[in-house]
Amino acid sequence: MANMKATKVYHDADIDSSVLDGGKIAIIGYGNQGRSHALNLRDSGFKVIVGNIKDSYWDQALKDGFEVYPIDKAVELSDIIYILLPDEMQPNVYRQMIEGKLKPGKTLVFASGFNIHFKWISVPEHVDVVMEAPRMLGFGVREHYLDKSGFPTLIAVHQDASGNAHKTVLALAKAIGATKMGAFESSFEEEAVLDCFSEQGCYAGMYALIQKHFEIAVEAGYSPEIVVLELWKSGELLDEIRAWMKDGIFRQIKYHSHTSGYGSLTRGPRLVGSETEKQLRTTLYELQHGYFARELMMEFLTGETVFNKLVQEALSHPINEVEERVTKQLQAESTSR
Repeated sequence: MANMKATKVYHDADIDSSVLDGGKIAIIGYGNQGRSHALNLRDSGFKVIVGNIKDSYWDQALKDGFEVYPIDKAVELSDIIYILLPDEMQPNVYRQMIEGKLKPGKTLVFASGFNIHFKWISVPEHVDVVMEAPRMLGFGVREHYLDKSGFPTLIAVHQDASGNAHKTVLALAKAIGATKMGAFESSFEEEAVLDCFSEQGCYAGMYALIQKHFEIAVEAGYSPEIVVLELWKSGELLDEIRAWMKDGIFRQIKYHSHTSGYGSLTRGPRLVGSETEKQLRTTLYELQHGYFARELMMEFLTGETVFNKLVQEALSHPINEVEERVTKQLQAESTSR
């Protein structure tokens, strides 16, 4: 296969954090990633403020002990600005509240390559633009900082006006706790495309496959509770994924019975035939050429009617009711002990 060369990875010992000395960091957007980044950076000894609109996230930031400002003021007061808003909201907020405050010497930090790579945001040449993108949900960024285990993150430099952009993003990765496990050299394009490709390829296929598996098994007369328990609710799938991480996706087969291993390896290819491959390649093409990025922005601008409809359809599927029943049954058993 092409492009199998090793990726450069940085750890704590590789990084000089002095590039951040004396600087002030603004976290724009105090949501899942924003809160974890702010707390981790502060606990690592850096001056952190928060920029947000006045809502429940503003209140939470105050409760957590941060100075909180309107977004434009936070940008004005800071040297390093993390933009941790949802992808679809970033362009408007950037144009209205951030762009005009970007003086020379400032650094913009993104946790996703989406808006820079697909050119929804254009940054003046006198500003550093970097990416520090955890491969972790927001609560995991905080939890793995506190337990000192770390988590992988992707880093990239899009624009190096100061000559120190690479050192800055490495120091930030260390400050949030990522380089205990590893900061992987990447690019805005690679992060944007591969993040969406995993969500729209493997994970989307998994959700759809589980739903179809449930429907076929129940239609055949099997207990819906046992189907849900067998597929994921028992926690066996979680243990298997942990084994993927520990030993490798195929090396972990040693933990399974021969019945399981033989069945998976012989029947799996039936599910990924030429049509599946065609659809995966189409999905990747749409991402690489910006079709999905434009579709997403149009969906946001028109009130997310398609997305909201799909969410409601998913939440009305019988699988949700069965999940709730199994959860109650498991909890009842647990509390009776």
